[in-house]
Amino acid sequence: MHHLSDAMPKLAFPKTLSGTRRALVALGACLICLPCLPLRTAGGQRPSPKPSAQRPGAMTLTLEGLTAPVLALRDTRGVPYITAANDDDLAFAQGYLTAGDRLWQMDLLRRVAAGELAEIFGAPALDEDRLHRAYGFARLCEATVAQMDADERRHLEAYAAGVNAYLSQCNDQALPLECRLLRYRPRPWHPTDTLLIGKLFCESLSTTWPIDLARAAMAQAAPDKYAELTKPIEAGEISVKEVTVVGADDRPAPPEPPKRKRRATGRAARLSIEALSDAQRLMATQAASLARVGLGAEALAASNNWVVSGKRTTTGKPILANDPHLEAAAPGIWHMVNLATPAYRVAGVTAPGIPGVLIGHNERIAWGCTNLAPDVQDLFLETFDPARPRFYQTPQGWREAETRIEEIKVRRAPGSPETDVIRHEVTVTRHGPVVLERDGQRFALRWTALDATPNESRCYRRLARAANWDDFRQALADYGGATQNFVYADVDGNIGYYGAGRIPQRKRGDGQVPADGATDQGEWVGLIPFDQLPHVFNPPDGLIVTANSRVVGRSYPRFLTTGWAPPYRARRIYDLLTAQPKISVADCLRIQGDITALGALGFVRQVLSIADADPKATADAEWQATLRLLRDWNGELTPDSRAGVLALELAEVVREQLLAANFGPRLAENTLRARRNEFPDWRLAIFGGPQLERLLATRPTRWLPKETPSYGALLRDCHRAARERLAARLGPDPERWTWGRRRPMSFPHPLAEVPLFGRQFQIPTLPQMGGGSFIAATPNVGVAVSMRFVADLSQWDASRLGLPLGESGDPQSPHWADQLESWRACQPPAFPFSATAVERAAWTTLNLRPPATSLKTSLNRP
Repeated sequence: MHHLSDAMPKLAFPKTLSGTRRALVALGACLICLPCLPLRTAGGQRPSPKPSAQRPGAMTLTLEGLTAPVLALRDTRGVPYITAANDDDLAFAQGYLTAGDRLWQMDLLRRVAAGELAEIFGAPALDEDRLHRAYGFARLCEATVAQMDADERRHLEAYAAGVNAYLSQCNDQALPLECRLLRYRPRPWHPTDTLLIGKLFCESLSTTWPIDLARAAMAQAAPDKYAELTKPIEAGEISVKEVTVVGADDRPAPPEPPKRKRRATGRAARLSIEALSDAQRLMATQAASLARVGLGAEALAASNNWVVSGKRTTTGKPILANDPHLEAAAPGIWHMVNLATPAYRVAGVTAPGIPGVLIGHNERIAWGCTNLAPDVQDLFLETFDPARPRFYQTPQGWREAETRIEEIKVRRAPGSPETDVIRHEVTVTRHGPVVLERDGQRFALRWTALDATPNESRCYRRLARAANWDDFRQALADYGGATQNFVYADVDGNIGYYGAGRIPQRKRGDGQVPADGATDQGEWVGLIPFDQLPHVFNPPDGLIVTANSRVVGRSYPRFLTTGWAPPYRARRIYDLLTAQPKISVADCLRIQGDITALGALGFVRQVLSIADADPKATADAEWQATLRLLRDWNGELTPDSRAGVLALELAEVVREQLLAANFGPRLAENTLRARRNEFPDWRLAIFGGPQLERLLATRPTRWLPKETPSYGALLRDCHRAARERLAARLGPDPERWTWGRRRPMSFPHPLAEVPLFGRQFQIPTLPQMGGGSFIAATPNVGVAVSMRFVADLSQWDASRLGLPLGESGDPQSPHWADQLESWRACQPPAFPFSATAVERAAWTTLNLRPPATSLKTSLNRP
């Protein structure tokens, strides 16, 4: 088994990025004209801790808002280890320290979700703001905070107070470099802002509505072939067997539905191909927003987690591993932290702006997450009255839609303090906001993320204290974010799985195509009850694996989605875990770095089988050269792999040709532009690797393009097109067509293009070292392993945790990218947990103290 660390080429020089280039060039020109803009913050203008005699290098700060002293240690990676007397002081200190590391990123996250980017970036960001104003996240989060339990609201207020304590100590020259370049000051933090960041995770991990339009358009264009394409994969039809967690495939696939049920309503179907183009442009806007903050995910479902019981490990205790895959960005989306009070200690990662730990472990349990990706978005084609444009049809008659005016501030010029106000009208029906309009017809979006869930933040506070499976379940009962595959392990040797989140049940149908909003046929009739969500505790084989692929067998009675990721990664992980009698932490790290692409191998097997039966294959010398490479290829996508890049380029061209021949070139172009990342692709579900592999195995002649006599001829034609594309992209020399050069890996920063000043935000580009069908995916779409975590429940201090870059969002900090080399090698360092290990790892000490009056009050509390 090869691993990422086996091939570590040197870093390339940073390249500039694409995006809103003209605005950034203008910003650079403006900044060059400033009389003085220091590239490094003057030390005396940041909050100035005073030296203390307690220990060498210790600093002390007095902060209004604390009720008792707080100890904040940092290790050599800059990771904070915070010990406080109570939860609120802990949240305050975490907010303060996180703001010191990631203040601009926190501000950017909330601005994306609230639709306030144009206020700092100007008109180029206006479309992004319009989209998020339509979603209405800011209004929703304000209402949610108002409905919260007092204890939860106080906790978020304490975190906000810590952020604001840091912000209040920063004069203009002590603000993050990005704020100084853009010439603005972040507004104070509010509990609403924390919830806004949670909504961004939902947006990143559950946006499926454009694919509903694609399904409807394909079903309208060729209903029989669409049904054939989307028929569930049966055992033996592809090269791997699916790995499920809950239930079994002990009953046949559901019968093929009648044609009238496979299609959208007539109006929706006719509009879908036109609306799909509009939707994908809209989603390109959304993808740009999420990419700004490192939260793009739907271009490739590629996260992994697993848990192994003690009977399968070298330590006799469980091992839990997790490596979520999200957009590569600088800084990354995760922030490492260790938090302790007298009642508990918890460590792991969170997103800047969210208190607590989202993935990690406490003294008793560990947990990890991957996206379950159920269908929680439905489109409804509403019927509006031409005579009364604000009224739309319902089963009970005509109803007036809600209309709200969103006022969006738009910066007049880069660096200018002046803004204009753009009025944006949002229409909301009983189903939700109208997100798409085409030829007078409007599509409204029903989405679980647009419902208030007042106590969802309580989930992670309960996880921090959870001691067993029952506590874990009770914590997840409050979970209202993007539905996740939670894996679990505890120090008593138990392991488990819970698919937690809010998944709708429908009156009729499954929401896979747009519904007629004038009827009740597609209405939601509640959510799947928590105790009926998929879950398992101590499975007999002592092993649980999830990788965004299907986790439930056909015996599971509820509909979740048809948009599962292909089964290749889950199968590869399962096979590697079961290939040896005992598994160690080191084994889990090697598996996280595995670079064998089972999906590509399955495709290659069919290609070779077709070529062997093709009498004309031998006459094409270039085709024969490629076939020789493919025959010798073991499926490992090393940076210097030529076979890998040829196989994947060929697969893309074959898919494109088959789509165009059977569903029309216009629809194929929409779908393939998504796959080629001009637009995002959300599920790879309609025509992904398994569907292509099955089609090439069965080789139905009715799928062949006109004038193409055989699948052998199809492959030869597609091979010529693939070579032309590679030559255009990588040059004429086939020896240089390698996977590492296909598209270099980068970590873009929103200001990296700014002339003169942007260069310091750039991270060196990396050779390509991954793909969607294998575990260590770092694919051409820019999605990467966002962190790596392996929990050793026999000895917490032996657990591993690492980020792609570093803890700091400041490019001048030593912790801006100090973890990059260990991330490339798939060797995250040990993450100290116990008080003794933390003390031993401490490099700096910061004592946070309340004012004397606050301390006296806290000490006198009963």
